[in-house]
Order: sequence, then C-alpha cells, then structure tokens
Amino acid sequence: MRPSAGTARYLVRFGYDGSPFAGWARQPGRRTLEGDIRRGLARFKLASAPTFGGLEAASRTDRGVSARGNALALSTDLPPAAALRALNGIDPAIFFTAARAISPEYRVRGAVRRVYRYFEAPDDRPHEAGDAAARLFTGEIDVRSFGRDLPRESPVWRRLEEVTVTHSVDGGRTIEVRAPAFVWGEVRKIVSALREVDAGRLSLTKLRSAVEGRIRLTLPTVRPEPLVLWEVEYSEPWTHTWVGPNRHQRAYLATERAHASARARWLAVYGT
Repeated sequence: MRPSAGTARYLVRFGYDGSPFAGWARQPGRRTLEGDIRRGLARFKLASAPTFGGLEAASRTDRGVSARGNALALSTDLPPAAALRALNGIDPAIFFTAARAISPEYRVRGAVRRVYRYFEAPDDRPHEAGDAAARLFTGEIDVRSFGRDLPRESPVWRRLEEVTVTHSVDGGRTIEVRAPAFVWGEVRKIVSALREVDAGRLSLTKLRSAVEGRIRLTLPTVRPEPLVLWEVEYSEPWTHTWVGPNRHQRAYLATERAHASARARWLAVYGT
C-alpha cells in the first residue's frame, strides 16, 4: 500500500503501564505493546499498513517495565492533534502525549539520550556505599558485567553519562541512569550492583575494576516493575502535545491505584 498524498510521518511520544504487557515486541499468544498498538492502528484505520506492519520504537522495553516517554514513528492522514486523540483510544494503559513531523528517512532510534528511573521502596538499610558506587558509572565503561548476551572475552565499551541517586523523605530512593543508548538489561544490572555494594557483598574496588574492564562480574537482575523509561530525548522539540487523560484512561488509572492501595494494606497485615 502506497501512502496517500495527504499522509505525513510523525514521531510520537508515548508512555504506558508495563504491568499488563509481556514487553514491547510481538509474541504469539501474549499481550505486548507492539501487538496492541498494531491492532489498534489497523482497527481504527489510523495508519497505513507499511507503518503498523513495521513499527519502530526508540526503546524496546522488557516485560513489566513501564515508560513515561518512549517514542515511535507512524504515517497517517490525520493532522497531529486528531492523531493524538485517536491514538489514545487504542488502549487505556497506553498514553500518546506528543508528536512532531519527521522526514521519511528519520531514524527513531537515533535519539540524543535515554533516561531511565528505578524507584526503590523505603527500607532501613544504609545506602552511603551504594551512593558512592553510583559515581563510578560515568564515561566509557565496560558493560559486560551490566548486560545480557554480550561477549565475555574482551571489554565491550559503551558511554554512560551519569547515574544519580535521589533520596525521598519516606526513605525510598530514585536511581536515574542517563546514556545515549543501553545494552539489554543494563539499567537493572547497574541497580543490582549498587544493592550489592550496599549489602557488603561487592566492594567499590572490585566494582571499579569491572567498570574499567579488568574483570567481569556475575550480578543478579533486579525486578523490572519499578523501572521506568523516563524520557527519550531528541535534538528537536515536540510541536504538538496532547492534554489528557481521556475518561477511559482516567478510569484505568483509578482502578490501578485502588488495586495498589488494597495490596499495600493487605501486605501490611504481616508487618515489616
């Protein structure tokens, strides 16, 4: 199918609650973000078949990982404001929040920066060592210890801008990781390394050796649910934004908040 004369290509920012989905990529018999978006585009005739046949996302998140600011490209006959309204009817767990026109050759994965945040629950453990460990993750690092399915024999260098830790008044903390791009599982392995240092199972000296490519660590992987793709940044600004959520999305959010509150009360029965 050839695009019609009125068709334009847009970069679209979108977020989602990752808990109902088995990750981004389509999988037979499983609910995924790509699968739901493709079906919605086809059902509501929002985009041409070549577009929803080969959706490209800036980041392909894993099962359980949520997003505030992922991005994808699609071609549609609708003007931007109407396209955003229509896209937000696809699934109440997915929120399309901004758009701008792009060329047919534009590379969605060619973002300037990706920002992830990992939200840690309050606990009574000291975190000074882990906070110091976060400062080791800057510049060119060997990611063999912090990714999956990577070569083991020699260092694999990737640029990491910074890892920052912010403590909240209730005792929780937010770990933010910023880089142009990430290898598979990198953020969750970095959070795991900070936890291992806090627990005294990993020394700063050994972690520094891994970051600098002298050794390779075997680290556990933390749970995906507290991880959020906070932003995918591009050099050009968004030109159209959506004011939402719509009523279906508001109902979804209210239900999920109620479920979370009820679960917290149930777990509190047995204390801490």
